[in-house]
Amino acid sequence: MSVLAISFLTSLLITLWVIRNSHLHSKFSADSDISGIQKFHTHAVPRIGGLGILLGLFIALAVRHFENETIGKFGFILIASSLPAFLSGFLEDITKKVGVKVRLIATFIAAAIAGHLLGGWLTSVQLLGIDNLMLAYPAIAIGITCFAVAGVANAFNIIDGYNGLSSMVAIIILGGLAYVAFQVGDAQIMIAALAMIGALLGFLAWNYPRGLIFLGDGGSYLIGFWIAELSVLLTARHPEVSKWFPLLLCIYPIFETLFTIYRRVILKRVHPGMPDASHLHQLIYRRVVRWDDGGNDRRMLIYRNSMTSPYLWLICLLGVIPAVLFWRYHLALKGFAILFAISYAWIYWGIVRYKIPEYLVNRR
Repeated sequence: MSVLAISFLTSLLITLWVIRNSHLHSKFSADSDISGIQKFHTHAVPRIGGLGILLGLFIALAVRHFENETIGKFGFILIASSLPAFLSGFLEDITKKVGVKVRLIATFIAAAIAGHLLGGWLTSVQLLGIDNLMLAYPAIAIGITCFAVAGVANAFNIIDGYNGLSSMVAIIILGGLAYVAFQVGDAQIMIAALAMIGALLGFLAWNYPRGLIFLGDGGSYLIGFWIAELSVLLTARHPEVSKWFPLLLCIYPIFETLFTIYRRVILKRVHPGMPDASHLHQLIYRRVVRWDDGGNDRRMLIYRNSMTSPYLWLICLLGVIPAVLFWRYHLALKGFAILFAISYAWIYWGIVRYKIPEYLVNRR
């Protein structure tokens, strides 16, 4: 557990330094646009929280390297592989000029580097027909792996909309990964998951509930890449772990992304990258959290922002709990994935039509 404590303290202190010295870098690092359709903060906030997380990972794994060289080396390779994904997002945080296509390509490259150096490729997705193609043509397996990793990284960027939302969802998912890694005796993956949990907790102390700093694209792409790559490696190394375990584990951000594409392309007939304010977390903010609360002062806006995330944490658990319970059994995992999709759509359309269940309404 020392790796968790070290990454937590490092991330906590570095993030505090970033916040306290924001006057030195806010010209470049602050998210000053509070009028955008997807913006729900009330003042300029630093959006380079990923820096503390990355350094927390590095310091914790560097210390671990002296205790166990094999685990330390694994961690360093994973960090080095993640840099294209992190830096593309970090540059967007600083310059506001790096498009989503560039970030996806960079994450695709990061996945290829990690797959080559760590030998982690998806050779099966436990779907009839596709598995045969992946085994017959290694290039297809490589392409699917890189696409999946880039997609999960982008999914965490999409759900990063409110204080504590993306980071706590990541902590919940990483807890599931660490548990199954422990069950199969994979210390490398377990330690890497715990290191990220610690770094995220250090960030979360300043992000939730007051939103003193944001993850930014660098942080969200780093988190998504880390989770996706550990998932690939876990299933590649241990055939007893169903390929549907990480899919159900991450189904909330994944399905949110797929549903967003469906909603924009099929229903609205616009470009899938076109920003809007119709994500599930945004609907919950406007129609559930604000249901009986009309205040618009800064304190109340921050309160409503922070009160939105717990609803999504619970929705995330709808996938994580059965994934952890049935990580060996792909048929059960597929069934719960279908059940999650139905539940998500029911909740979404229920909120859109104002048919909000009483237990979802925030009453004080």
